[in-house]
Amino acid sequence: MNCPFCGHDNTRVIDSRPADDNNSTRRRRICDECGKRFTTYEKVETIPLMVIKKDENRETYDRQKIEHGVLLACHKRPIPTEKIRALVDEVETEIFNYGEKEVRSSVIGELVMKKLKDLEAVAYVRFASVYREFKDVNSFMEELKKVLQ
Repeated sequence: MNCPFCGHDNTRVIDSRPADDNNSTRRRRICDECGKRFTTYEKVETIPLMVIKKDENRETYDRQKIEHGVLLACHKRPIPTEKIRALVDEVETEIFNYGEKEVRSSVIGELVMKKLKDLEAVAYVRFASVYREFKDVNSFMEELKKVLQ
């Protein structure tokens, strides 16, 4: 690892521990040349996960799409950012734990809905209304009944 301060290539790890997301390793390093310390994060590189969309097209998995959908559902709701981030982390961990190279977007959507239902009812209904593409009030009311039970 090259030192970001002096460019020297002789650095040592002085502390190593799991990062906050539990998906990477945080390492504190020191440069033997200039003595400055810096932090690096290591993450295992995986084969890119492909998402099979409703129309059977495939695209590379993008965490930001899940984050965006959850953030929209939680907009102006009293939900801390940490809980939103944790929800997305949980969904992502479950998806990657399947061990498959491809996952259907419907699986991702159902996971998000399950997690949102446990987190906050209004956010769940907002997400469900977009995800399930309700065509009329009756189908929307059916989903609301599930939440109220």
